[in-house]
Amino acid sequence: MKQSEIPVNDKVSEIDVGNPNTPPTLLQAPVAADAAQVHKLVSDCKPLDLNSTYAYLLLCHHFSDTCVIARADKDIVGFISGYRLPANPDVFFVWQVAVHPQMRGARLGVHMLRHLLARETVAAARFVETTVSPSNEASRRMFQRFAASVGAPINEQMLFDRSAFGEEEHEEEVLLKIGPFARTPLT
Repeated sequence: MKQSEIPVNDKVSEIDVGNPNTPPTLLQAPVAADAAQVHKLVSDCKPLDLNSTYAYLLLCHHFSDTCVIARADKDIVGFISGYRLPANPDVFFVWQVAVHPQMRGARLGVHMLRHLLARETVAAARFVETTVSPSNEASRRMFQRFAASVGAPINEQMLFDRSAFGEEEHEEEVLLKIGPFARTPLT
C-alpha cells in the first residue's frame, strides 16, 4: 500500500499509544450516552470552543458514523466530530478534534482521523478540510502530521475573518485542505 492510501474498514480499532502505563485505547463510533464525557473532554482541551452538551448529544446520536471517540478503560480520551459536505461528498470536514492532555504526543488525533476515514460511510472522501485558529498550534501540527502520513498536500486559505463572528471575541479561522489522497479496501 502506498503512503498516500487510506485503507477502508468499518471495524473498531485498538491502538497502542506507546505508553505501558496506559490501557489499550479503543477507537469507535460514539453513542448518545458518551455526550457528557465528550463535553467534559472538550472543556479540558483549551483553546477549543466548548459547545453545549446538547450539541454533543446530537453529534454522538445523529452523526456517530462520522465521529469517533478514543476510549481508555471507561474514560473518553479523544474525540473527533466531522461530516461529509452535502454539496461535495468527496470532502470530509473535521469540525473538532479533542485529545486529553495526558494523551498528547501519542499521535492519537492522527490515529482517530485515519480510523474515521477508513469507515465505509466516509469512503468517498478524497479531501479533508478543517478550520484552525492561528493560536491553535497543536491542531495545526496534528493536521500536518496527518497530511504527511497520507502523503497528501496541505493548502490553506482564510475562511472566516474576525468580523464574521460579530461581537464575539474570536480569532479568524483558516481553512486547511488536505488531499487528494487515494482509498484502498483492506484485504
